[in-house]
Amino acid sequence: MVSTGTPLRVGIIGANVNYGWGGRAHIPALMKLPEFTLAAVCTTRAETAAATADRFQVPLSFHDHTELVQHPDVDVVSVAVKVPYHHELTMAALNAGKHVYTEWPLGATLLEAKEMADTAKAKGVQTMVGLQARCSPSILRIKELIADGYVGEVLSCSVNLAAASITEAPSDRMWRAAIEAGASSFTIAFGHCIDALEFVVSSFREVSGVVSTQVPKWFNTDTKEMVDVTAIDTIAVSGILENGAVASAYVGSAPHNSTGYRMEIIGRKGTLVASASGGPNTTPLRLQGGQAGSNAMEDIEITEAGVWTPNDVPQGPPFHVAQMYRKFFDQVATGTAQVPDFATAVRLHELLDAIQHSSDTGQRQTVHKR
Repeated sequence: MVSTGTPLRVGIIGANVNYGWGGRAHIPALMKLPEFTLAAVCTTRAETAAATADRFQVPLSFHDHTELVQHPDVDVVSVAVKVPYHHELTMAALNAGKHVYTEWPLGATLLEAKEMADTAKAKGVQTMVGLQARCSPSILRIKELIADGYVGEVLSCSVNLAAASITEAPSDRMWRAAIEAGASSFTIAFGHCIDALEFVVSSFREVSGVVSTQVPKWFNTDTKEMVDVTAIDTIAVSGILENGAVASAYVGSAPHNSTGYRMEIIGRKGTLVASASGGPNTTPLRLQGGQAGSNAMEDIEITEAGVWTPNDVPQGPPFHVAQMYRKFFDQVATGTAQVPDFATAVRLHELLDAIQHSSDTGQRQTVHKR
């Protein structure tokens, strides 16, 4: 992919050099992409914003997000902060007429996500939501193999992830304990996993689910007190996809030892398995497959066709975020769909709400098509 035209000028809200996803993933990604210029950073404190700007030679720094979104030297606003603030900051950027990249979950609720998507459409700007698995070379390779008939008709598929959980944390991390914050294993880890499954196979048509808080208290390492937890940490789902395949998914928080990620796709002609120590949105996957007549599963190469970033982009979160930005540049330049946008995010929020409703009522739910 070759960069053409003037680089897009990005302003990151949540660009603390010492803490958070913006400093850990967005800045290292953008620094390696010629299509973009990191033009502005914003944190809640002037000194941390200035420190980030100084470290990376960024021209503009702010501690008031309204100044960043309204600045004429910012083309794209990236919202990389805690989920409860996504709505306010994203709406400010949209109303300022900026293109916006907001991390997943888009909103703390479906209602917030819908308002952001509707506003983006009304403003005529381009949007992207941080569902990075859709730009993972491994996930793209699986999607390609299925489309090319490697497994034939898909009969069933499953995804499992047991990730290290929070059982204790300092006070500044306790905001995630409340379900209202929208940042649980259900919305984040499960959201990324189920989105990847739908992306490579098919969307859910019907779904049944159980969601639960299996660890109802966390230990606050600052106050030495136990804190009540309502955030969901365990999710088990089954259902039927639009293509008729049977699907299941399990994501659980492991208090001690994680067992990693595994996705299986079983078809009439063959089987595909993807596995990793972490989720598909941040971790390179090992891909294996086997077809009729083969005696064992064999490793499948991940082709360069799905790698869009320069070789010096750090692996892990920066790589996956850089993949997203590369496609977002094309989307802004051409106006054609390239990345998961806010409408995609609303559909995923709707699926999560259907699973929650199924768990609440004990009844299978129909997932509406978009």
